[in-house]
Amino acid sequence: MRVPFLALLLVAAATMSRPALAQAAPAAPAASPAACPALLDRSFPRLQDEKPQSLCQYSGKVLLMVNTASYCGFTPQYKGLEDLYARYRDRGLVVLGFPSNDFAQEKGSNKDIADFCENTFGVKFPMFGKSAVRGGDANPLFKDLAAATGRQPLWNFHKYLVGRDGKPVAQYSSMTGPDDKGLVARIEQLLAAR
Repeated sequence: MRVPFLALLLVAAATMSRPALAQAAPAAPAASPAACPALLDRSFPRLQDEKPQSLCQYSGKVLLMVNTASYCGFTPQYKGLEDLYARYRDRGLVVLGFPSNDFAQEKGSNKDIADFCENTFGVKFPMFGKSAVRGGDANPLFKDLAAATGRQPLWNFHKYLVGRDGKPVAQYSSMTGPDDKGLVARIEQLLAAR
């Protein structure tokens, strides 16, 4: 069956007029992503493969940043941290682990640490390459966390709680476990705030 020439011209004209209509009524601008807070505007190597990871990907989330170690009396907190992450991640909580040998309890390579965390505690929350977390050699993130809260880590499994705006709101010593009622209540309060 042949399509009449006039019908083809009408289809072509209709197709050509669509861009003109789009120009006449511009679409609303796409929402721009929130700017990355200064605290998160940095990268760290991922523990498992040492590929650089921007912390900006966690903008708008509630963050619990923890310096960790594999051979410490507090190492079982990995399980509680993973439980906390699993319980609240769909609401916007991200636990971030930063292994450190500052207290001589994390001697292994990044691969050794990754294997230990996954095989022993089933850790799925994001972990980053081993770095210093206190003193003059502390990585820039932990220097900023210490400056903002007035406390550098005194031991492994020190915790910093950061609000959705990228600002530290509290710090907790190693003695405060991931299931601590006060810590959990503060996390829930931050998650509820928009």
